[in-house]
Amino acid sequence: MNSLNISNTSLIFASVLIVIALLIDYKEKLGLGKDIFIAAIRTVVQLFVIGYVLSYIFKLDNILVTLFMVLFIIVNAAINAAKRTGGIDKAFSISLIAIGVGTAVSLIVLFVSGALEWTPSQIVPITGMIASNAMTAVGVGYRSMNASFKDQRQQVLEKLALGADIKQATAPIIRHSIKSAMAPSIDRAKTVGLVSLPGMMSGLMFAGIEPTTAIRYQIVVMFMLIATTGFSTMIASYLAYKSYFNDRKQLLD
Repeated sequence: MNSLNISNTSLIFASVLIVIALLIDYKEKLGLGKDIFIAAIRTVVQLFVIGYVLSYIFKLDNILVTLFMVLFIIVNAAINAAKRTGGIDKAFSISLIAIGVGTAVSLIVLFVSGALEWTPSQIVPITGMIASNAMTAVGVGYRSMNASFKDQRQQVLEKLALGADIKQATAPIIRHSIKSAMAPSIDRAKTVGLVSLPGMMSGLMFAGIEPTTAIRYQIVVMFMLIATTGFSTMIASYLAYKSYFNDRKQLLD
């Protein structure tokens, strides 16, 4: 098990996969070539940088530094989620609250249950896992909300004309947004072990941890991700829907 070694030559050969993606983009005229190239470069640079940073943080084992890293992850997740709002007012603040609260709730539950200790090697990776899933879910919720307000504009206007307040008029849109955001996490939980092999469980087993312990950790992670995506998206949706209306409760164009 410890003989695994990824050489520079292996990495170079692996880059052929990016070339394949670029060829598909070129053939189908998708217009994603620049994004694919930038994503590949950023992946390499960011992973090397964060790898050395995490190694230093794990060895330092300082509470304040660990807390700073947690906040750094959450803020960056909020920044990236805000980019997917399509112009929602106060997008960063909404995303920060949603992802921050969702992540905090999950971490607190893990602490209380005894599944997690305040050590950098546990806190930082788990926070990254939680925040990244919350970021993706919130982004999906934003896109769903934007599409629904566009497609159901007439229905919302009719409800407002009949005396409904903006929350009542947009309740179906909010529910659909939360449902759409949670769907990937729920589907992932349904197929874990059948279609997708859980990374955390496999990694722990690879490191020599007993299978039953690795399985318990993976179960905790799956439950955590479902709860976090739902909680974060619910907060984001209920904070964001008001941005589609002006001060006079009129639906914006």
